[in-house]
Amino acid sequence: MSRLTSEKPSPVTRFDALKWIGTDPLPRDQTQSHRLHEPDHLINTIDPMTGNDIDDVTSHPSLIDGNLTIYFETDATRKAYQEMPINHPNPHLPYKATIDDDRGG
Repeated sequence: MSRLTSEKPSPVTRFDALKWIGTDPLPRDQTQSHRLHEPDHLINTIDPMTGNDIDDVTSHPSLIDGNLTIYFETDATRKAYQEMPINHPNPHLPYKATIDDDRGG
């Protein structure tokens, strides 16, 4: 008759015996990144006029506005977007609206 022992095998690395504390930051973590969550360029693949997602943007018209590229389904929706009047919450602004003001509504 063979006897089987029910000993627990000891782990190769005993984590409870380690006293390692990571106190020194890595060189890349010495200063706070100012570019965190600030992409260089944004791309919008949803047509703002129809709300439809555009899968393949290579053959669709686009409009580049600063660091934003907006893709449209057709030239007609791009033209309608460009001709959309500028929307302001206050119609009695003390200054004239510019092209840089917000669109939509």
